[in-house]
Amino acid sequence: MKFEETYADNYKDCAWIAFEDLEKFMKEALINAGIPEEDATTIGEVLIESDKRGIDSHGIGRLKPIYIDRIDKGIMNPITEIEVVKDQDATAVLDGHNGLGHVVSKKAMDMAIEKAKKYGVGMVAVRNSTHYGIAGYYALMATKADMIGITGTNARPSIAPTNGVENMMGTNPLTFGIPTDEEFPFILDCATSVSQRGKIEVYGRADKELPEGWVIGRDGKTRTDTKQVLKDLTTGNAALTPLGGIGELTGGYKGYGYAAVVEILSAALQDGSFMKALNGFDEDHNPIPYPLGHFFIAIDPEHFMGAKTFKAIAGTICKQLRNSEKAPGQDQIFTAGEKEYIAYNFRKEHGCPVPPSLQKVMVELRDRWNMDYKWDFEK
Repeated sequence: MKFEETYADNYKDCAWIAFEDLEKFMKEALINAGIPEEDATTIGEVLIESDKRGIDSHGIGRLKPIYIDRIDKGIMNPITEIEVVKDQDATAVLDGHNGLGHVVSKKAMDMAIEKAKKYGVGMVAVRNSTHYGIAGYYALMATKADMIGITGTNARPSIAPTNGVENMMGTNPLTFGIPTDEEFPFILDCATSVSQRGKIEVYGRADKELPEGWVIGRDGKTRTDTKQVLKDLTTGNAALTPLGGIGELTGGYKGYGYAAVVEILSAALQDGSFMKALNGFDEDHNPIPYPLGHFFIAIDPEHFMGAKTFKAIAGTICKQLRNSEKAPGQDQIFTAGEKEYIAYNFRKEHGCPVPPSLQKVMVELRDRWNMDYKWDFEK
């Protein structure tokens, strides 16, 4: 099936909105929510990058529930005050003071890149941050500088450990960006769970049941009732399964192990919060900030055998993988980041798809602040 046909099938009820219009709207909404213009620009860039790359779980869909609503509740600071806790040769620790995760994270990766230029490797840890959008954005920052970028973050408890049913760790992405000599870098940006909350929200907006194996209930069995699952993930009556799925037979212990690695690195390096301390509620179940931790690593191949050599070998590996023998009935093998590159090339011509549920949110935000927008989907 051609890519365009896939979109026509998956997004038949969506309105398609141009990149610049959607980014401008998100930026203006964030400014109206009390965020300084420069920071709103950064956040808008991260959000639109998600929508551009076909990652519909982390773009316009996160604008209101994750950012604006949390600012309204007083559990996310619209003004991001970044404190440099420690800054040494190749390392640093920053404190975001519960401001916008995108803002402190962009500074952190910028610092890691600058350190890597000088020392070959730079690593910056962040504490007391908040949701930082797609992890791939920060990995891409490194690839644009011809460097390897690695980032991870913990999150509110969602994943149950293998042989358990209690949500203990976040979806904890472990993300790699690798420059190549091709038109697009190798970007592996995925959660350490089979799926993640944002994708379940996409299923909820489409009123679709979940695939089996994504979520486990307290009885140890898979759950597919999407809307109730979204509620039960918050109360602890459901949990996401780690990569590999339920139990050890299909390798669930591997995803569990990687999630634990991210949890440790996201908290222990900067003396930050972890697991149940990130559930977003106090003892009386009142909402409180999610003091997340992140880490950012930049590696400069120029300090090894040179960026040109590195990129050529990385590109050759990707080409050989894509050109290897295909399974019966399959016409294409992809490497990480390729589907997002294809999505970008399609969406730059057609715009980003916005489903009816998010169209209502956009109208709600526009009317709240009397923003000067009239969308085609309102006709």
